[in-house]
Amino acid sequence: MSEKMQELQTVAAKLGIGGYTRHVFLCIGPTCCTPETGLASWEKLKQTLKDKGLTSGPNACYRTKVGCLRICTDGPTMVVYPEGTWYHGMTPERIERFVEQHLLAGQPIEEWVFANNALPNTNGPQTKP
Repeated sequence: MSEKMQELQTVAAKLGIGGYTRHVFLCIGPTCCTPETGLASWEKLKQTLKDKGLTSGPNACYRTKVGCLRICTDGPTMVVYPEGTWYHGMTPERIERFVEQHLLAGQPIEEWVFANNALPNTNGPQTKP
């Protein structure tokens, strides 16, 4: 195994990659919302996941901040995978309810959802025929 591959696998293991049940992507603007609002939502999401015990264990949720999810209105925009639930207006005030209701209870907050695009259930990497 190459040194770079070994380094990548070490970092992935340290981050718990391979053990997450969900992945939340949060757009932090600047088109769908101000960068200040986007970053405030990001900080609230990080802290709430930590406070609710969702950074490790059987219900672990990975989080990624992104510069654009291409929905350039009514942000911050958020998408949760693998279920592919798309949320609008995810300001810091909404984050705790989102974590409790969607991530912990498994119930999307329908009044904030504007699209759904679930990923197929797979047990390994996708390959093209």
